[in-house]
Amino acid sequence: QVQLVESGGGLVQVGGSLRLSCAVSGRTISSYAMGWFRQAPGKEREFVVVIKRSGGSTSYADSVKGRFTISRDNAKNRVYLQMNSLKPEDTAVYYCAAAKYSSRFPRAYDYWGQGTQVTVSS
Repeated sequence: QVQLVESGGGLVQVGGSLRLSCAVSGRTISSYAMGWFRQAPGKEREFVVVIKRSGGSTSYADSVKGRFTISRDNAKNRVYLQMNSLKPEDTAVYYCAAAKYSSRFPRAYDYWGQGTQVTVSS
């Protein structure tokens, strides 16, 4: 059973930074493309970023490009999301997910974490 657990969320002021972490157990993350998604109240879950299994290729949503950075540590079985220059519209529950292949679509992902809340206050 593959389990994903996010951490690192919290309350931050506009312009601040947070680093989210996703710890994976049950299988090595080198078998998966790893993505981050987010969901704000009353909105659909939206793609944030994905990193391929090899870790050499990433794809970002336009809304976070240049501000967020995804990385993976296959040895530690963890994925990270560094979020800088945070804006109020970044407020959401952030989810880590694992898929066989890189995708921007939630339906492509087989495993999900429980989410971590990020709140950006102005």
